Amino acid sequence: MAVTTVYGVLGSPIAHSLSPVMHNAAFAALDLDAAYIAFDVDKQRAETAMRGARALGFGGLNITFPLKEAALRYCKPDALSKRIGAVNTVDRAGTGYNTDGVGAVRALEEAGVSVNGASILLLGAGGAAKAIAAQLLLNGARVLVANRTASRSLILAQQMTAANIDCGCGAIEAHSLNEVDLLLREARVLINATTVGMRGVLEGQTLVTAGQMHPGLVVFDLVYHPLETPLLREARAAGLQTIEGVKMLVHQGAASFALWTTFDPPVQIMEEAVREALQSANGRDDEGGL
Repeated sequence: MAVTTVYGVLGSPIAHSLSPVMHNAAFAALDLDAAYIAFDVDKQRAETAMRGARALGFGGLNITFPLKEAALRYCKPDALSKRIGAVNTVDRAGTGYNTDGVGAVRALEEAGVSVNGASILLLGAGGAAKAIAAQLLLNGARVLVANRTASRSLILAQQMTAANIDCGCGAIEAHSLNEVDLLLREARVLINATTVGMRGVLEGQTLVTAGQMHPGLVVFDLVYHPLETPLLREARAAGLQTIEGVKMLVHQGAASFALWTTFDPPVQIMEEAVREALQSANGRDDEGGL
């Protein structure tokens, strides 16, 4: 009798996660006997949950807020995730990885953007920004980190330097959001790694408007709900190339899938599943649901 391989995502809150939709679509497309489930796990239960999943023979785990940093203690982090200080993927053997930065870079490359040598303005200094900054540096970018609290930008830059991530590859600079007009003039790419514009959080807001943007700028918003964020709307009004947050979500998920299985991830099918789920959620919002 075949045994279904279970995969899951741990975090809290977790009901909003689109990872089950994305990965279960991939399993179905490849006709794999597998299931991906979301588990609501807080920091106090992180160790128990991760050890339990391994004992039960889970095929792999994703780790999300607020467990990415705590999870380092309960797995064997690879060199990059250890340097970043957070994991978002754990394989069957208990090795931890961070695919957030890979997801962002692959989304940029898919859009035809060369990261090596590019000046990239990264808004925010949280966990996602840290992982993305690390990968951008490894890929040879000049990363301009701008955060509302300038001291957090400086801490992020110092952490990258202390971890030797910027050595011999890219370069990183710390700035305040007050400098964004000047920084935009130097940037080839703008990445929003904050929650500004996210539905239900800072909905309807944007840190940069069309009037601040210049021709040739590529605008990438990690927020994927709503699909068209205020920042992307401003960029499209300025006639600029845009990249939706769905792209990073899918590519980081595909990177996890490749670590867990011997199969090439069906990226297009995964993206279609996520977009369908988001469109369905938007419809329910319009009807007063969610």
